[in-house]
Amino acid sequence: MPAKRRIERHQLPYYLKVFNRITDKPMGYIGNVSMDGLMLISQLPMLVGGRFEMRLKIPGQDGQLHFIDFCATCQWCREDVNPGHFDSGFSLVAPPGEYADLIDALRFYFSFRPLAASA
Repeated sequence: MPAKRRIERHQLPYYLKVFNRITDKPMGYIGNVSMDGLMLISQLPMLVGGRFEMRLKIPGQDGQLHFIDFCATCQWCREDVNPGHFDSGFSLVAPPGEYADLIDALRFYFSFRPLAASA
């Protein structure tokens, strides 16, 4: 069956880790993302109403890490279905243009597209 796979599996947490921009410590992983906000999966609960300075470290084509820095406010937090993890919803405060580029890239990467017809 592997020969029929059209989308290669990847370790998404490696690419979608969120860091505290001030301390550079990991906060958790992106579970869902949109232009308006994101869901963070973390090992600690987040303070609802708290404003967080966040950073994404995105590997670039040049082999260097590129940072996307933004502020987000926690709207809700609840225990995840997995014990010891929490899901938190964040709304972004004036997201930078690089964030929109990331959303577009993720949407393209994880979309199912028909294979090009071979001649």
